Amino acid sequence: MKTNEQMKIRLPLDLKAFVAGQADRNRSTQNSEVVRAVRERMERTKETASESAATLAKA
Repeated sequence: MKTNEQMKIRLPLDLKAFVAGQADRNRSTQNSEVVRAVRERMERTKETASESAATLAKA
């Protein structure tokens, strides 16, 4: 059973260099750094949505 999908992305050179640097610094792969960044964004988005819903419920 396949649990991961591949996706090609194009990054500006400065972002590519940043991801490569973070991967070296964290002794991880560039792929894992991109996944980490997207997951962090996903969590922030969920938190913001929850906070907005809570604010609306109080009104």
